[in-house]
Amino acid sequence: MATFAVSGLNSISSISSFNNNFRSKNSNILLSRRRILLFSFRRRRRRSFSVSSVASDQKQKTKDSSSDEGFTLDVFQPDSTSVLSSIKYHAEFMPSFSPEKFELPKAYYATAESVRDTLIINWNATYEFYEKMNVKQAYYLSMEFLQGRALLNAIGNLGLTGPYADALTKLGYSLEDVARQEPDAALGNGGLGRLASCFLDSMATLNYPAWGYGLRYQYGLFKQLITKDGQEEVAENWLEMGNPWEIVRNDISYPVKFYGKVIEGADGRKEWAGGEDITAVAYDVPIPGYKTKTTINLRLWTTKLAAEAFDLHAFNNGDHAKAYEAQKKAEKICYVLYPGDESLEGKTLRLKQQYTLCSASLQDIIARFEKRSGNAVNWDQFPEKVAVQMNDTHPTLCIPELLRILMDVKGLSWKQAWEITQRTVAYTNHTVLPEALEKWSFTLLGELLPRHVEIIAMIDEELLHTILAEYGTEDLDLLQEKLNQMRILDNVEIPTSVLELLIKAEENAADVEKAADEEQEEEGKDDSKDEETEAVKAETTNEEEETEVKKVEVEDSQAKIKRIFGPHPNKSQVVHMANLCVVSGHAVNGVAEIHSEIVKDEVFNEFYKLWPEKFQNKTNGVTPRRWLSFCNPELSEIITKWTGSDDWLVNTEKLAELRKFADNEELQSEWRKAKGNNKMKIVSLIKEKTGYVVSPDAMFDVQIKRIHEYKRQLLNIFGIVYRYKKMKEMSPEERKEKFVPRVCIFGGKAFATYVQAKRIVKFITDVGATVNHDPEIGDLLKVVFVPDYNVSVAEVLIPGSELSQHISTAGMEASGTSNMKFSMNGCLLIGTLDGANVEIREEVGEDNFFLFGAQAHEIAGLRKERAEGRFVPDPRFEEVKVFIRTGVFGTYNYEELMGSLEGNEGYGRADYFLVGKDFPDYIECQDKVDEAYRDQKKWTKMSILNTAGSFKFSSDRTIHQYARDIWRIEPVELP
Repeated sequence: MATFAVSGLNSISSISSFNNNFRSKNSNILLSRRRILLFSFRRRRRRSFSVSSVASDQKQKTKDSSSDEGFTLDVFQPDSTSVLSSIKYHAEFMPSFSPEKFELPKAYYATAESVRDTLIINWNATYEFYEKMNVKQAYYLSMEFLQGRALLNAIGNLGLTGPYADALTKLGYSLEDVARQEPDAALGNGGLGRLASCFLDSMATLNYPAWGYGLRYQYGLFKQLITKDGQEEVAENWLEMGNPWEIVRNDISYPVKFYGKVIEGADGRKEWAGGEDITAVAYDVPIPGYKTKTTINLRLWTTKLAAEAFDLHAFNNGDHAKAYEAQKKAEKICYVLYPGDESLEGKTLRLKQQYTLCSASLQDIIARFEKRSGNAVNWDQFPEKVAVQMNDTHPTLCIPELLRILMDVKGLSWKQAWEITQRTVAYTNHTVLPEALEKWSFTLLGELLPRHVEIIAMIDEELLHTILAEYGTEDLDLLQEKLNQMRILDNVEIPTSVLELLIKAEENAADVEKAADEEQEEEGKDDSKDEETEAVKAETTNEEEETEVKKVEVEDSQAKIKRIFGPHPNKSQVVHMANLCVVSGHAVNGVAEIHSEIVKDEVFNEFYKLWPEKFQNKTNGVTPRRWLSFCNPELSEIITKWTGSDDWLVNTEKLAELRKFADNEELQSEWRKAKGNNKMKIVSLIKEKTGYVVSPDAMFDVQIKRIHEYKRQLLNIFGIVYRYKKMKEMSPEERKEKFVPRVCIFGGKAFATYVQAKRIVKFITDVGATVNHDPEIGDLLKVVFVPDYNVSVAEVLIPGSELSQHISTAGMEASGTSNMKFSMNGCLLIGTLDGANVEIREEVGEDNFFLFGAQAHEIAGLRKERAEGRFVPDPRFEEVKVFIRTGVFGTYNYEELMGSLEGNEGYGRADYFLVGKDFPDYIECQDKVDEAYRDQKKWTKMSILNTAGSFKFSSDRTIHQYARDIWRIEPVELP
């Protein structure tokens, strides 16, 4: 077919010529398109399917296929010519853009739809094969999936980067420029969502049968703007031009109910009736594995109502708000990720979001199980075919929802449904922060989901009986302590069955005590005959009195038990979602070794003592495809050269081979060159996003993560202020002698309602505005806050970073994953012994990690020391606070921020996150960083050893462990 001009396609006249030529050759293009989509299931006799296994010894139970016809997937591998034809096809027939132009946005959408064609082929084949084999499948439920841009990742995993780059060059564009047109999918915020997306990539790459389930947020969390007033939030517009990667499944929808009432039928079966009904509709996003045909699915739900719900009568009468009130109420469930929950309306909306995710996903999972089971559905086999993983507590409602469906819809007994549920669900804990362990109002949950509260109460009752069986009823104080720590329903009436046991135990104890008293009294009696006669005479009277006493004693026992175990009138009634997860799931895992120990020893210690076999560690990981190969191609080529192949992309243990070359001057020279080129990309990004011009010769020092007090961006900026103050006190010669030039880069979003975090953002930007315009300092120090931090920004910052800060208060970060990405890209870390830092330091070597700060086991004692007024702050820390209060960084009143670091007690005070305690150790550690950076040969060796030691932190390793130890699934490779 005819080829098009290499350049000039972005002009109107050229695109007109493009379209005319295209139409004249339409039949040839369609023929080429058929070549791209050439896809056939070649039916032939096969004796068996070959299912590879590397995850566990547990064998998948698959349907016997010895008598069935098998199939193979035969896909035409596109070259640049066929890719070019496909892009042109989509450009011509794309309804979203006018035909007169072929500019970058249109080029991106045409390219993405071209890639999607190939993904759909593999995607359909993957699930036809899974259906055929009836394999056990894992389902990963998460409120966040922070995917980033999909184009480069998809063509990279498909092995088509070269053909697409060549094809786009012929159309007058570079692949990089086209890829930059893609907005980041606004489906997450931080590490929770990014981890979930890494996991999906690994599941597909390792050929595990798995799906992800989430919500399709129309406006994301928010788009962050940085103004003179600090952070401002506006709605994300990522769906404004549509999303070429998703496919709406209008035929896949499920009813979701809120409010209403519970009705019990004559047969005893419960029915949830009335209330507010909406519809959840599926949007599917294909997730390709690396160098495999396996393409798994991320199913996202959006919410709507049928057209009949629109009140046409009200609309025609001019009451427009009332007319579409019901639609808006349904649609807003999927408007925003983590809506503000300080109001009752906000709390209700968050609960609706969580239940929508759980209900729609569980209905979908059950429908798939029934379809695969055919006419003979055996519900006891459900856990043998389904594994549900709850990513944090947000999907907790899938527990009562699964029970509701099994009991109320499918007719199973409580015992059978409860056993199935416990064998099916598992829970990943991501936090030790009390405020992040979700607790919902018992009243609100009861109003919104009345049947689910009944079911949760049944689970709570099961738990209480287990606790009584374990600890007995003799020591009521001990029992009260256990219930306070472990109950799911906090400050809610004790169930009748438990109350009766406690009262009976108390009565028995009273009877034993009374019998002992009577025996002692008998021994002291005079056995004279007169007294005996008198006793006989009084017998009738005594029996009557004893009956009355007995009644009083019973009443006293009941009153005592209710007083000890009854609800307190001045205390809130809440549902502990994390406790519900631990009780109901068959596995509970932390996400780093130190975190998992804290989970067992502190957060869920009572549960651990009861069920130690449930608790596991699964240290997080990141995908080396996106976070090294695709975002840092120059360094990746160097790694491939020195390790001998690109096998490290799926076997990251091979990265360790770099250790033997760490002193090699040739490797070091190539390594520094790659880092320098990546730093130039950061220079361009900073100029584009902030207007600041920074020197690529300075050290690039980066802290990019959600803004939170425990992550201690405040410690970082206080260290920078101290550095700046010392610079100002020196002569130019002394400054140059003392300090290594630095560009200190921050990025991250503060939740819209988290006032203190927003103050920190404001303070960082104020410091930057002062320092960056100080002519005395020049390039010796720059402070930059990159607005609207997301995956695409991280993909630029991480490869070019030289020092990365992971400085949370020890014991408060569950794991972290950005620390793994930085280390993988040869960036040195400064940090505390917190989260995955502990394991990273072990792997890269203690000499290649800058360590400071108090350790986790010391934190409680240090807070006590502060509360008792025994803490003495370092003079350098006080010096910084005084300097800030001079107004050097502007007129904004930072007293609330300063006040959080002062005093010995009180909410929002007393330096709870120990910034002042760790400050002197931190700035002294930063001096060691400067010293090491001056020796570039040593620094480069440390950088190489960081990449070499990062092999453990691949999400492939993590997913293998989940599959083997929790989900009990095996890889299923397409033939």
